[in-house]
Amino acid sequence: MKVHAATEEAVHPAISVPMHLLIVDDEETTRELCVAVAQQTGLKATAVASAEEALEVVDQSAIDIVLTDLKLPGTSGLGLLKNLHELHPEIAVIVLTQYGTIDSAIEATKTGAMDYVTKPFRIEELRARLEHAMHEVDLQQENRLLREQVSHGQPGFAKLIGLSPKMQRVYRTIEKVSTHDYPVLVLGESGTGKELIARSLHMLGPRKDGPFVPVDCSSLVPTLIESELFGYVKGAFTGAMQSKQGLLEAANGGTLFLDEIGDMPTDLQARLLRALQEREVKPVGSTERRRIDVRIIAATNRDLDAAIRSGAFRQDLYFRLNVVQIKLPPLRDRKSDIPLLVTAFLEKYSPSDEPVRSISADTMRRLMAHDWPGNVRELENAIERAVAMSSGPILHVADLPSNLQVSTSERAPARDELLPLNELERRAILRTLRETNGDKVAAARMLGIGKTTLYRKLKQYQLEPPDA
Repeated sequence: MKVHAATEEAVHPAISVPMHLLIVDDEETTRELCVAVAQQTGLKATAVASAEEALEVVDQSAIDIVLTDLKLPGTSGLGLLKNLHELHPEIAVIVLTQYGTIDSAIEATKTGAMDYVTKPFRIEELRARLEHAMHEVDLQQENRLLREQVSHGQPGFAKLIGLSPKMQRVYRTIEKVSTHDYPVLVLGESGTGKELIARSLHMLGPRKDGPFVPVDCSSLVPTLIESELFGYVKGAFTGAMQSKQGLLEAANGGTLFLDEIGDMPTDLQARLLRALQEREVKPVGSTERRRIDVRIIAATNRDLDAAIRSGAFRQDLYFRLNVVQIKLPPLRDRKSDIPLLVTAFLEKYSPSDEPVRSISADTMRRLMAHDWPGNVRELENAIERAVAMSSGPILHVADLPSNLQVSTSERAPARDELLPLNELERRAILRTLRETNGDKVAAARMLGIGKTTLYRKLKQYQLEPPDA
């Protein structure tokens, strides 16, 4: 099978996850032109010459859009379309048809094609059709993700909660890479939910019926990490009264989640790298090597680039783990998700024999103003504490942990600090824009001023809204 690939999936650098276009045309010049246009449009592209080859690619790869000629050797483009519509309805299909055969294109759209392009086509027209298809695929994915989130992540996404744009990007990446066995490195601060990302990748992938084995590398005793990961045989050391299977072998057929991988000792990193490369483990005290088939997902809150420079982390292991990278945003960067998280935690911690607690507006404002250094874990703890301390159905500021009961310095100057009125106004505008992720209309509404007034103030104070 002759395949033209516009981009290659590198083993070492982190993969960005663009949409994947499959081009099906028996004319090589047409395939090459379509690949070039796809690159310019930001798509990854694979090109084949027949419907039979196309179906092989669809079975082996995550395809988002198919661009197919209707006239193909063997199975026709219309036959391919019917097959895709039946087996892979989520794939968007655009058909190529010769000028003067529009009836065929109309029949194709009735069968399920999203759009059609007549040959010979103009490059601008093809690019516009591809961009439209990308937009439609994005909308379909977003709607599917929203439906998942309405039920607080059940099923799929392992109870991850959030509808902010940054979380939507995380969900799209999870959905894209979950069907493959790429190693994934999850980066994020403590409390952001890195294990939930790993569980989502496992649950949505082909290994979902296999074991999910989490390993907290930071909590294992250094002298025991090796035997925990690789196992040991009877008599390997004092106290080894019987053989024990290691966690790598226990995860066979499933997923091994190495949490806080940045805390693993460097000497053990070398053994882990060898096990991943050779796909086999040697228990402590044994001369026998055992084959393993596991997907590796690692996570850390450390700066691994700095750890590599200082010699605390092996660069070759980093390359092996960092094939796909997912960065989980801290809660302070997605504050629009706080109300949804609070609702979920209230449902979780309200006594089962009483109505679900609610929260006062002042309490919600206090939660929105806090920067949450402990992220979602800290928020969950605060809500659990508030439910335990509340004496009625509504949570008040007094029910929150003590550090949340006082105003932050950002919302008010220090007691002895005297500020001019225009500086207080400037700070209020900047803070509100940060809370709305740069949405000026929402900021104006929160500030109680008109949009025109806000634009004038932005110009007056030379303020640019923060990035979303």
